[in-house]
Amino acid sequence: MSKQSQTAVPAPAGDSGKKRKKKKLGTSYNWQFWAIIALPMIYAFIFAYVPMGGIIMAFENYSPRKGIFHSQWVGLRYFRQFFTTPSSSRIIINTLRLGIYSLLVNFPLPIILAICLNEMRSQKYKKFIQMVTYAPYFISTVVLVGMMMKSMDLRTGIFNTVLKALGFQPVNFFGDASLFPSLYVWSTLWQTAGYSSIIYIAALAGVNPELQEAAIVDGASRIQRILHVDLPSIAPTIITMLIFNSASVINIGFDKVYLMQNDINRSTSEVISTFVYKVGLTQGDFGFSTAAGLFQSAISFGLLVLVNFICKRLTDTSLW
Repeated sequence: MSKQSQTAVPAPAGDSGKKRKKKKLGTSYNWQFWAIIALPMIYAFIFAYVPMGGIIMAFENYSPRKGIFHSQWVGLRYFRQFFTTPSSSRIIINTLRLGIYSLLVNFPLPIILAICLNEMRSQKYKKFIQMVTYAPYFISTVVLVGMMMKSMDLRTGIFNTVLKALGFQPVNFFGDASLFPSLYVWSTLWQTAGYSSIIYIAALAGVNPELQEAAIVDGASRIQRILHVDLPSIAPTIITMLIFNSASVINIGFDKVYLMQNDINRSTSEVISTFVYKVGLTQGDFGFSTAAGLFQSAISFGLLVLVNFICKRLTDTSLW
């Protein structure tokens, strides 16, 4: 008795088409992914994009009773008022001074800190220094300014106590307007240097070790290896962070400046963000304050585009 060959029954063409369609949908439309990002997208839409409609108030004599769509349209009146106000030039100069000062200090020093940590051979001391420099980042701005006021008090502060013990005259840190930019910038560096250096430490961890070994074989010193191996390898990261930091030159935060501000140092501490707060929320002039804030945002965006364009032309590294 001969064995009969068994032939497979072909599946209907419709079933295979459905399977291919289902597989295609499964790879291109993953509902779990959209479920995960749904809440962040909704949050960003409600709190980031919807409030952008308030930009219209910069061109209106806004009245809370009439609302955005029924308030009187005034065009560019508030922008002209902002630029012709006697204090506006001082406010813009103070903002640029703090922004440029912060960029010159708070951008390169975290890179130097990251390189120094990367070159440390003792993992014990490396972790200790990382912890010491990273911990201040978790101190809130209110607590930080309170610590500064206590430690720099004219009579009981530790800084003036040390100065008097060394034979120097005490310094009224918060009573000298010329000292405000330095207090703001260097306290920010102390608080954020460790956190800012993390991204550069991660970039340095990705440097090809074969390049380091080749440099050692060629007799390169540690400084030469840093200049010719480490820095070129992390240059794209440095340039990207430079673009972001340059865009924030005029976008000085409100909270810390406002907490450090007083009647004595107001001549150097009044910036656009504090001006917007006082004019908008304190005096109720919403249209004028919105115009000043829109000017700040427009300049910040312009700086971002300009620095990105320059970096792209010079280094082939850019955000877009």
